[in-house]
Amino acid sequence: MNFLRGVMGGPSAGPQPSGADTIQKLCDRVASSTLLDDRRDAVRALKSLSKKYRLEVGIQAMEHLIRVLQTDRSDSEIIGYALDTLYNVISNDLEEEEQEENSAKQVDDLGSQFTEIFIKQQENVTLLLTLVEEFDFHVRWPGVKLLTSLLKQQGPQVQQIILVSPMGVSRLMDLLADSREVIRNDGVLLLQQLTKSNAAIQKIVAFENAFERLLDIITEEGNSDGGIVVEDCLLLLQNLLKNNNSNQNFFKEGSYIQRMKPWFEVGDDNCGWSAQKVTNLHLMLQLVRVLVSPTNPPGATSSCQKAMFHCGLLQQLCTILMATGVPADILTETINTVSEVIRGCQTNQDYFASVNAPSNPPRPAIVVLLMSMVNERQPFVLRCAVLYCFQCFLYKNQKGQGEIVSTLLPSTIDGNSVSAGQLLCGGLFSTDSLSNWCAAVALAHALQENATLKEQLLRVQLATSIGNPPVSLLQQCTNILSQGSKVQTRVGLLMLLCTWLSNCSIAVTHFLHNPANVPFLTGQIAENLGEEEQLVQGLCALLLGISIYYNDNSLENYRKEKLKQLIEKRIGRENFIEKLGFISKHELYSRAAQKPQPSFSSPDHMMFDHEFTKLVKELEGVISKAIYKSSEEDKKEEEVKKTLEQHDNIVTHYKKVIREQDQELEELKQRLNTLTSQNEQLQATVTQQVSQIQQHKDQYNLLKVQLGKDTQHHNSHGDTLQMNGIQTEEVSKLREELEEWKNKHELLQGQLKEKDSVIEKLNSSQLEMGATEQSLQTSRFGGLEHSNELQKELEMLRSQTQLQSAEISKLQMENQKLQVMNTTAGPMLADSGATAATSSELEGRLEQEVKELKNQVKSLSEEKESLKQQLDSSTSTVAILQEKNSKLQRELAESKKEQDDLLVLLADQDQTISAQKMKLKDFGVAVEDEDDTESGDQGDEDEDGDEEEQDENAVACYHEN
Repeated sequence: MNFLRGVMGGPSAGPQPSGADTIQKLCDRVASSTLLDDRRDAVRALKSLSKKYRLEVGIQAMEHLIRVLQTDRSDSEIIGYALDTLYNVISNDLEEEEQEENSAKQVDDLGSQFTEIFIKQQENVTLLLTLVEEFDFHVRWPGVKLLTSLLKQQGPQVQQIILVSPMGVSRLMDLLADSREVIRNDGVLLLQQLTKSNAAIQKIVAFENAFERLLDIITEEGNSDGGIVVEDCLLLLQNLLKNNNSNQNFFKEGSYIQRMKPWFEVGDDNCGWSAQKVTNLHLMLQLVRVLVSPTNPPGATSSCQKAMFHCGLLQQLCTILMATGVPADILTETINTVSEVIRGCQTNQDYFASVNAPSNPPRPAIVVLLMSMVNERQPFVLRCAVLYCFQCFLYKNQKGQGEIVSTLLPSTIDGNSVSAGQLLCGGLFSTDSLSNWCAAVALAHALQENATLKEQLLRVQLATSIGNPPVSLLQQCTNILSQGSKVQTRVGLLMLLCTWLSNCSIAVTHFLHNPANVPFLTGQIAENLGEEEQLVQGLCALLLGISIYYNDNSLENYRKEKLKQLIEKRIGRENFIEKLGFISKHELYSRAAQKPQPSFSSPDHMMFDHEFTKLVKELEGVISKAIYKSSEEDKKEEEVKKTLEQHDNIVTHYKKVIREQDQELEELKQRLNTLTSQNEQLQATVTQQVSQIQQHKDQYNLLKVQLGKDTQHHNSHGDTLQMNGIQTEEVSKLREELEEWKNKHELLQGQLKEKDSVIEKLNSSQLEMGATEQSLQTSRFGGLEHSNELQKELEMLRSQTQLQSAEISKLQMENQKLQVMNTTAGPMLADSGATAATSSELEGRLEQEVKELKNQVKSLSEEKESLKQQLDSSTSTVAILQEKNSKLQRELAESKKEQDDLLVLLADQDQTISAQKMKLKDFGVAVEDEDDTESGDQGDEDEDGDEEEQDENAVACYHEN
């Protein structure tokens, strides 16, 4: 521990050991100590020395540190120290600021050498990937930094090791989901290094849902207002998308382009443009350009352009383009971005043509941009961006080309507003050579691959000065060319003339018609000028060659043969071909041929246009051949051309005939479609009318069936009503209802008979009871009164039943009438046409009678319901009477039993009385006989009263007992 104390800065006696000795002792302690605490302290000491003694620690301790990572994984603290030490040894970031320039290369070599030693054993990288999976902050974060440093030093080798490791890339993708921002942000930096120039890893990262996670991080951080994290995410997205068609297609199909629109929702105020925001927005614009770059496959670029228009991204970019207060570099990059979004896409080009600047009065955005292009006070890069935007707007856009050229024609010039054509002419003839070049190239793009516009542009007349006649645009260009202006101006005008005359014989004729043009060209080509003028000589040779190759020999003095003879005499064929080759051999020509966007380090280097380099490549060979052709070959070629022209004329004629036939065929198809639709409509109308007629017939026939009883009134018109297709549905329905009512009537009659029999039985039983039970007369009297009420109700039911029978008889009579009408309807089927006229007159009467029949049916239904209710009430009444009858019978039986008991008691009482009387007689007492005939009526009544009292007393005693 004293040794460690000395290492860590504690006081010690004796001479201090050197750094190498100390590191060696620490390495021995790491290798030999059995206690984890001792090893941890030693590794911590190595970490503190690794920055100062980087070389010594790297040479002596790397092997021991790797062994610690393998054996002591259970202790996160010692693992963290070991990873930090390795990072200090391998990384060059720590000493970049401290090292001097002369030792920077040595530092880079040192980090690269240590990295090579570490990755020599691929298991070390695999072990590091395993440690990065640990959630412990002290392990994961140093592991991420170390792996990032390894990728910086030996990127391709480490990428290959990670690529072949199982789930290697997937493990690193989990870093983006870490809740700790430090690890997540360093994970983004790690993936930046991992995805550099490796398409396979880029695809894996993309399909591991990297786009979704990165876009979420950008949104969480505030889009363009975010910090350095947004910048890192954008750089990673560029790595994934640039020159990777698979990832670009995946990005588009995943609808991630739509999520880019909020990035460009910035205000038009002059504040809020921090340096980080400018950087973020610049990277966002570059990311859009990656998706629509002209170097991408045309199909992929076109689909991305359409998606950007439909989601509103192009509209948002145009808003920034026309906003105020936007920094110059952001405005320039926005113009370049809009240029590539609209390049070659007709829909986007049409939209851009409709965009207006927020000025008073509003001006088209194209006009505003051209004003900046021809303004020499604007920044050079901005003018180049506007030129590129104008070129992209006209690329494969014949409609836009026509609109630009039309602003130059005399019939469409508007003196009240500035047009694009006026700005181009103004720039073409201004004193600024850069404006001359830009305007010439822009006008050349308006004529690109469009022979019709080349001919129309010949009509443009320019007013040079007051009092002088106007000159053509072509003549004015050659006049400025012959005045010996700056090289850049002459190069621009020569490119415009070459584009204008190529593949347009009429323009060549107009050019040769000026007798000064050919001598000027031959003079320029024949002179031996300096290096700067060689480019102009080459372009003059190209223009003269175009005048020969596309010459239709309409001018006698400037026929092909005479021009070639002129070249042979004044220049020489070899010299002419040599001067023609100056163009393609020029360095600036090679730069311009690389990509469509004009990118120049300075205005002096702006000489060639990308599209013009294609024209030179196409014409250089054919012009060289045309110069060496003899007159006989020219004649043969002319004959061949004439033959081809004849064939072309024939083909054109047939094409015209076919086109006319196609038009006629299209017209016939349209007429056929129109007639077919009309036929379908008429058929539908006929079907509808037929159904309506059939409905009217059915209604008419039904009404005739229902009103057959009025046929005798209809005979007065001279014709008998005849019905076609009589439908008996209503008749059969009425029959069924009549049968149902008959059955119900019979059922009611049977139920009434049963009730009558029950009532008769009750009456008979009540009469029998009246003869035998005088003592219960009071209780029976109530039952008789109720029975009389029941009889009255039954009488009412009988009367209602008779009324129902009368109604049913009436319905039967109606049914018989309908049957008679139905049977007599057969002979009336012959003349349905005559009845149709009569039916229209009787329609009102028939409808009225049908309503009456329906009302009768409704009334019968109501009567039927009332009969049902009465039947239910009578049934309940009979049940009540039966219940009372059974009660009376029970009371009658009880009364009979009581009477029998009373008779028994009376008999016993008579015997007792007789016995008492006998005893009184024995005692000599005189007793009167109760049956004595001499007793009067009053006495009889008294005796009867006494007997009744005695009977009652006896009954009372009986009940008490």
